Amino acid sequence: MNFRRGMRRDEPEINFIPLIDVLLVILIFLMVTTTYSKFTELKIDLPSASAKQTVERPDEIVVGVSAEGRYRLAGTGAPLSQSALIGELRRRADGKREPVLVIHADAGASHQAVVDVLDAARQAGLERVTFAAQSAGSR
Repeated sequence: MNFRRGMRRDEPEINFIPLIDVLLVILIFLMVTTTYSKFTELKIDLPSASAKQTVERPDEIVVGVSAEGRYRLAGTGAPLSQSALIGELRRRADGKREPVLVIHADAGASHQAVVDVLDAARQAGLERVTFAAQSAGSR
């Protein structure tokens, strides 16, 4: 007995419309989130000059921050407090044209100690601040 004699069997089919919709959304997402760089490689041949370069170093004020959070200016023997550091920075910056504060902070110094030096520099009127770093090869 064959009860399915009159019934036709449907072949399974894959509907590609939802697949295309999903791929289109993924494509749009990738296009929006991708950053394009204008120059992947820029080859420059610099001109040469025969004259010696003159190294003009600005007036520098060097501050050291120890791992314990103590401050010391170059040329002074005793560690300074926060208020003494502000006064000393003002005194050293007076009369200099755009002095640069160079902070030599120990790798173990707290973040707060370095921020305190930056705050003292702001209160002393120093606008140009840089950090000294050790190159990887000189360790």
